[in-house]
Amino acid sequence: MPRAGLTADRIVSAAAELADEAGFDHLSMSALARHFGVKDASLYSHVRGLADLRTRLALHAGGELIDRIAAAVAGRTGKDALAAFAGAYRAYALRHPGRYAATQIRIDQSLIAGSPALRRTADVTYGMLRAYGLDEPDLTDAVRLLRSTFHGYCALESAGGFGAARDVQASWDKTVEALHLALTHWPREAKEAGAR
Repeated sequence: MPRAGLTADRIVSAAAELADEAGFDHLSMSALARHFGVKDASLYSHVRGLADLRTRLALHAGGELIDRIAAAVAGRTGKDALAAFAGAYRAYALRHPGRYAATQIRIDQSLIAGSPALRRTADVTYGMLRAYGLDEPDLTDAVRLLRSTFHGYCALESAGGFGAARDVQASWDKTVEALHLALTHWPREAKEAGAR
């Protein structure tokens, strides 16, 4: 019988806190069981195991992240939207390192299709990029550029990887400005011959 008060949502929320404190790679069913003062088996009434827990945490954190990004970009376009998007992304990654790490795991495509948060991520991101006049396949390429740039910068910053005297925020601002210029002057995919 499930322990009273223990729910999948409570377990995922506790997993998010634990991931931020101890690191996503150190998240375990045993650590969560200790947090709740129960045996490991009590958790399996609510989550199927560690892989299921990590997927749930990834979806939870992805929802939190896009909520912050959407609020930041609301009413903005172009460079202002890009800077707001980038700033919200970076703030979340640095403030919630374990949750952020969860957003980087590969999730089964069928779960993504059923996740309102992840569909919203695509809507917000592609909506911002369409203001630069991009269409497919350039939209997907631009999303990959932004994600890899933001992720790489945040990973290096959180690991203390920027040792030069230059202010990290100043470098971030230049990075966003450079991305804006790249998006503005995007090397668009050539249309098929005869297409109008």
